[in-house]
Amino acid sequence: MTNEFLRFLVTGGTSAMLNLASRWLLSHVVRFEIAVAVAYLIGMITAYGLARLFVFQPSGRGWARELLRFTAVNVVSGSLVWLISVGLARLLFPNIGFTWHSEDVAHAIGLLAPAVLSYFGHRMYTFAGKA
Repeated sequence: MTNEFLRFLVTGGTSAMLNLASRWLLSHVVRFEIAVAVAYLIGMITAYGLARLFVFQPSGRGWARELLRFTAVNVVSGSLVWLISVGLARLLFPNIGFTWHSEDVAHAIGLLAPAVLSYFGHRMYTFAGKA
């Protein structure tokens, strides 16, 4: 593994923990499906700042353009997170009788799923230097 990828995993893990914590708090006031989506936005904004500061070199496009590209990559990743999290919590886990912190486990698995895809998306698109 490269040093850059390890930094990505650490910063991504940090934003994922914030994502999980905010989803847990939000789940007390809104449905799980909505909480996952809102928490993902909170984690995404955190992940952008951490990735820009600690992982990737600025692309030269400016933060607003980078954030737009970061969002595009995260639309794909976020869709996977939501589908996996909700699919596990609402479909698979109830059907197999898994009840131990089922929403928390489903959300954690959902957040882990697109890690490699996100890294390459951000490396090759979000933070790629201007051509």
